Formats: sequence, structure tokens, C-alpha cells
Amino acid sequence: MTSSYDAIVLGGGAAGLMCAAVAGQRGRRVLLLDHADAVGKKILISGGGRCNFTNIHAGPDRFISANPHFAKSALARYTPADFIALVDAYRIAWHEKALGQLFCDGSAKQIVAMLLEECAKGGVDVRCGQPVGEVTHADGRFRVTFGDTEFTTPSLVIATGGPSIPKMGATGFAYDLARRFGLKVVEPRPALVPLTLGGEDVLFRDLSGVATPVEARAGKAAFREAALFTHKGLSGPAILQISSYWRHGEPVTIDFLPGAAPGLLAEAKRSRPRATLAAVLPLPDRLAQTLAERLALPGELGAQTDRKLADAEARLKRWIFHPNGTEGFAKAEVTVGGISTANLSSQTMMAKSVAGLYAVGEAVDVTGWLGGYNFQWAWASGHAAGQAL
Repeated sequence: MTSSYDAIVLGGGAAGLMCAAVAGQRGRRVLLLDHADAVGKKILISGGGRCNFTNIHAGPDRFISANPHFAKSALARYTPADFIALVDAYRIAWHEKALGQLFCDGSAKQIVAMLLEECAKGGVDVRCGQPVGEVTHADGRFRVTFGDTEFTTPSLVIATGGPSIPKMGATGFAYDLARRFGLKVVEPRPALVPLTLGGEDVLFRDLSGVATPVEARAGKAAFREAALFTHKGLSGPAILQISSYWRHGEPVTIDFLPGAAPGLLAEAKRSRPRATLAAVLPLPDRLAQTLAERLALPGELGAQTDRKLADAEARLKRWIFHPNGTEGFAKAEVTVGGISTANLSSQTMMAKSVAGLYAVGEAVDVTGWLGGYNFQWAWASGHAAGQAL
């Protein structure tokens, strides 16, 4: 038996739920399918279970894409203020943390419940717990098998995300489906992911658990937040941010003295000549000791020349690490790359070459910074497609 819908949305994550709800409330008969046993699995684990649902600074300059202009349209038409208004309408309490990040006071479950209620208001048929099987297209209609059932529709939305966090059921399904319909895929790679260290940098892994504010750089990107040493290498917000820009083989530069006035060590020599380098560094003790040892400046500061102290300070301001990789999709919060934006309309998210085929959210080659940006892209791109269906 075959059932017909105005639109079928594949994927019950943030973008898929938003898209289905918007289209349903516009009077479309919408079917949402997800292979997991329930929708919103990644929403539930986000923000430590409190869902960092948007960022008030979510402008297009905070997103990575082969086409940096692509996200402008959707982001302008559905803003953080629009999603905040929806959250407020459901009386979900929230708070702002550093750098414009917004979190639920309570639980991420509230966001999932809100989105499901929005879908219910639009009469969306939500079905979970079966694999999506064959997807074909002929005579202007898509045919989708879900378990033992076949559905048809003139409009199909790919909202199945990227391969990050496979333990949550994430796969590269979106890319396989896109390629089947002739769409190009920008090479996906892990993003917002810890970096691993080897070689001469391996001794820093002994500092596992030590965190400190830094400015981290990779290429032209720079972020001033905390870095965390792990038993595999480097993590923490600053590192996760630059991981989205880092390419294998490139160095990562760390400023261990962000914001410090020039001449810090020379001044310390004058005021505390009998102190050691490790003692005057404004860093956690274990890290200060390790850096001092690598700089090979033993003994009291008073015994060091100003030139040596200036050289040490310069190195502390530009300490170069050579990551040998990342912790991969298993630890990546999102994916850089995906369905090429060159194939899609920035207004509607529809494929230019396949009428009725749409792609939204993480499946698309648009990736936000850490801190609620990727949710805002999910809401904005889902809303754009939902308005067009």
C-alpha cells in the first residue's frame, strides 16, 4: 500500500522538525521519517542536556562554507530573535552564558517537546524506528520506502545531518542520497573536535585535565577561549573552534599569555629577581613548569639576560603545536562540508537541478562556530525550506 503526502522530510533532528512544522502549519500534508526510535536525539544531548539553542551573534560571518554568502538569506529571514520568541511563547525559561550563548534553564527535552507540538499543530505525521530504504524519483514524484511501507511525494527534504557522533545513529546517508540525484558533496570532515598530538608534543599529554585561557590560531582563524589538555592532545572551546578551520599537516599556534602586556618577563625579573620562570607565569602550575622546562631557562630570573627573557616571552605568545590528527567523527560535534551550496537555492534550499528536492541543516555545506550557531542554521534553513514547500 502506498500513501501520498505533499512533502516528506527525512530526518527528525533540529532542521527536519523545524521544516516539517513550518510546512505543516502552512497547510501542507507532511510526513517526517526518522530511523531512530525517537526524534531530536542530538538536541537532547546538546549543551550538557540544556540545549544551547541559539546564539544572539549568529551572523553569516560565524559560519564556514565553500560559499560564505550562501547562509545570508536564510539567516536574515529567521533570526535568533525569531526562535527566542518561539521559546518564550512556550514559556521555556532560558539564560545567556558567555559570548551570546543561550541555554534552557531546565532541560533540552523542553525544546524537543516544543518542536513536536509545533509539528502537531501542523498535523505532521511523525514516524520513527524504521530504516529509510529505497528512494527513487520519476514523473515528478519521489518514492520512499520506510520499513515495509512505501510513500510518495512531489517534495522531499534531506535533513539527516552529517556523520558526526555516530553513536547517536549519525551516518553519511544524506551525502549518498544527494550524489544519487547528481548533487555534489564538499568533502566532509570532523569539526568542533579535539586535536591529537604526537612526536615532540606528546609530553603535553601528561598535562591531561589542565585548562587555561589562550588564543588559539589555525590559518587565519583565531579564538580566545579556554584550551584543555587531554590524554590524547588538545581540546576545550578554543581548540574546538579552530579545529573547524584546521587542515591536516598545518600547525596550531597557541598564545599562552593572551592580553598580557609586552615585557611581562623582564618586569618580573626586576620585581622578583629570585623567582623562577615557572613561578611568575600566570598559568596553572603543571603547565607553567612544563613550558619552563621546554624553554630551558632554569634558575632565577635575575640570572637571565633580557634577550633570553624576551625570546621566551615571544615563544609563549606563539607556541607552535603540530597536531597529527583529530579524534574523528566519533568526538566531533558537527561536520564541515556536505551537500554543495552551489547545487541549492539560498532562498528555498531546493536543488537547482532536481525540482522538489531540498536539503537543510548539517547535511548542507554550512557549519557554524561553537555555541549555538549550528542550531540557528538548523532553524533558519529548516524554516526557509518549510516556507517553500
